[in-house]
Amino acid sequence: MFSTVAVNGEVTRWEALHLSDFAQGYFFGAGFFTTFRVEAGRPLFLGRHLRRLARSLAVFSKSVRAPPAEHLREASVRETLRMCLEADAALGPGFTGVGKLAASDGQLLLTFRDLPPDTERLQREGRVIDMVIPGAYRRGDSLPNHKGLSYFRQYSLMADLPLLGNEAGQACELPTANIFVLMGDVLATPPLGAPCLPGIVRELLLEEGHLDGVPVVEQDLRLTDLVDARACVFTNSAAVATGVTRLLGRDLPDSLSLAVRVREHIKAMASREE
Repeated sequence: MFSTVAVNGEVTRWEALHLSDFAQGYFFGAGFFTTFRVEAGRPLFLGRHLRRLARSLAVFSKSVRAPPAEHLREASVRETLRMCLEADAALGPGFTGVGKLAASDGQLLLTFRDLPPDTERLQREGRVIDMVIPGAYRRGDSLPNHKGLSYFRQYSLMADLPLLGNEAGQACELPTANIFVLMGDVLATPPLGAPCLPGIVRELLLEEGHLDGVPVVEQDLRLTDLVDARACVFTNSAAVATGVTRLLGRDLPDSLSLAVRVREHIKAMASREE
């Protein structure tokens, strides 16, 4: 992570932060965060990330003290981001990487990190998902719909990247990504009630409603039905889309081309939203 950060629009250094300013977030996980991709200094889909953050803060307004509203406005965050990039030569106006906004204790903290070092390799080669944890979630539990600071469950599973399921034997998500499966003639992703996070790339694909003519839909995905998958990708804002070349023991070579199509589609949508 880079040393330059910002708190409520003020540029500062990571080492200058005080734990006492983030006590509820640190000790109780009472807060929310969102991570967004930055391309050549341009934050992608920032407005959508901020709206999701604001929704979570509104739902839990009694337990999380939100930052002042002016600091959650898109124009304000864009200006803060610009000041951070210009203040740090290690970042620079052309920075490409990941920005993170964490909201807790009345503070909005902006930090930066590089893209994961294996991002390009995974886009070329894909990823194998051979582990599943059935019953990891309870169907209808709303907490996974919010990206809370209490993130250890996901963090502890990041290296293995298992598919997380619910007590009804249905697929939910990966620890840090939504999942899309080409089943028959539709590209399906689990519904929010499965539950799963309302990821930004997920939101974009569902809003568009199709990918090169293939319908994109929310659909319950039984773990036992995944043997019929034709291709699979997982999506998040940092890597956009990664092909799953083997899913629970079954090779899916078409997943790499599907991931390319998703990335190209999201890139085009980013251009339209600017």
